[in-house]
Amino acid sequence: MKPDLKTQLAHLRRRVKRIEKTPPKASPAENQDLQHICEIAAQGLANGGALSASTGEDPAHYDAEQVLDGTVMENEFGRYFLQERFYPGHHRHGSMDISHLAELPGELLAGISRESIAPHDPSRWVFLDTETTGLAGGTGTCAFLVGVGTIEDGGFRVRLFFMRDYDEESAMLAGLAEFLRWYDVLITYNGKAYDAPLLETRYRLQRKWFPFERMQHLDLLHGARQLWKLRMESCRLMQLEYEILGLLREGDLPGELIPYYYFEYLRTKQAFRLVPLFHHNIVDIVSLACLTAVVLPAFAAPAETKLQHGPDLLGLARWLRRCGEYDSSLDLYRRAVDAGLADDKLFAALWETAQIQKKQGRSEAMVEILCDLAQVNNAHRQAALEELAKHYEHNEKDAALALEMTESALGVAPSPELQHRKTRLEKRLLRQAKGLF
Repeated sequence: MKPDLKTQLAHLRRRVKRIEKTPPKASPAENQDLQHICEIAAQGLANGGALSASTGEDPAHYDAEQVLDGTVMENEFGRYFLQERFYPGHHRHGSMDISHLAELPGELLAGISRESIAPHDPSRWVFLDTETTGLAGGTGTCAFLVGVGTIEDGGFRVRLFFMRDYDEESAMLAGLAEFLRWYDVLITYNGKAYDAPLLETRYRLQRKWFPFERMQHLDLLHGARQLWKLRMESCRLMQLEYEILGLLREGDLPGELIPYYYFEYLRTKQAFRLVPLFHHNIVDIVSLACLTAVVLPAFAAPAETKLQHGPDLLGLARWLRRCGEYDSSLDLYRRAVDAGLADDKLFAALWETAQIQKKQGRSEAMVEILCDLAQVNNAHRQAALEELAKHYEHNEKDAALALEMTESALGVAPSPELQHRKTRLEKRLLRQAKGLF
C-alpha cells in the first residue's frame, strides 16, 4: 500500500535532520542541494503526484540539471553534467582548516614516495574519487560519477563529472581528461587498485587516451595503513575521517547502496536520488585532501611528527626501519614505547629494536633488550634466548653461557635446530674439559 502524504513528508524531514545533525555541522553549501530537492519532492507529494502546471512534469521527476546546482557541458562527444562546490579557506572539515591545504610544501611528496614523486606545488595536485555501477570491476563496471578536488587560492574546489545516462560516458571521460591536463600529481585512496584500473578500462573501451599515464600517482591508502593499522580495526576512509579528523557522518549513504541509487535514478529519473550520491562523493574528496595534510608531513619529517599514539609511532618506526633509516627508526621506537603500547606490540617493538641494534653493531644495547625479553613470557622469548645463545657463542666465546641460553630456549619451544645447537655446544664443552682445545 502506498504511504500516505503525511508519512512521506515525515520521512523526508527525518532524512534532512539526520544529515544536518552531523558533527561538526555541515555548511549551508553542503546541505543546499539536499534541502532544495527535498522541498521539490515535498511539493510533488503535496500535489498528490499531479503534474506541474509550468513544466508538465512531476516535480519529483526533474532531471539533474533542473534540481542540482550545476551545468550541462558539451564537447565533440556529447553532453555530461558538471557540478562544482567551493570551500573557502576559513571552512573547517572536522578539525582541519581548509586554508592549511594551500600551505603544504610540494616537497612533502618525496618523503612518502621515497623520492619517486618529484616535488610539485599543491596547486598542481588533484584528488580523485569515483562512484561506480559495481564493486566487482571488469568491463561491465563503469564510473558514472568522478569527483576531483583541487587546491586553489582561498580554498578548495570540488568538481563532479556526472553521466546522466550511459550515452554520456564518452563526453564525461573526455571532459575529465581535458581537465586533468592541467595537473601533475594524482592523489587517491585505494586508487591504484580500483579507481585507476577501472577508469583505464573505460578509456580504452572508448578508444581514448588515458590521462593518468603522464601523471604521478600517490595512493594515500598505503601511507594511512602504515600509520594507523596497528590502532584501528579498519583504515576505511570514513573510519579515518572520524578517528583522525573528528568528522562523523550521520545519514550518509552506505557505499554498497550507491549503485542501487544510480540505477533507480536511471529507471525513474527522480533526481532527488542523486543528492546523497553527490554529497557522499564530495565529502570523500574533501576528507581525502585533509588526510593527505596529516599523512604527508609524518613521512616527510618523522622526527618532527605530531603523532601521539604509541601504535601510530610504531607503524612509522617500522616504515623507517624497512627504508634503512635505522637511527631515525630507533628514536621513534623509543617514543612509541614511552607513549604506551599493548603487551604484544610492546614486545614486538623491543624485539625489532634489538635487531636494529645488532645490525648497527651495538652488541651491549642488543643484549640488554634481549635479556629483558628472555625473562618474561612473550611471543619473542624463544627467539631472544636463541639470539643470546648465538651472541655468547660467537661473540663472547662463552660456550657454557651459550648452552644455558639454548637449554632455556628449548624449554620454551623445542625445535630440531635448537637441539642440534645444544648437542654441538655440549661436545665443545666436553672437549674443552678434556683439554683438547
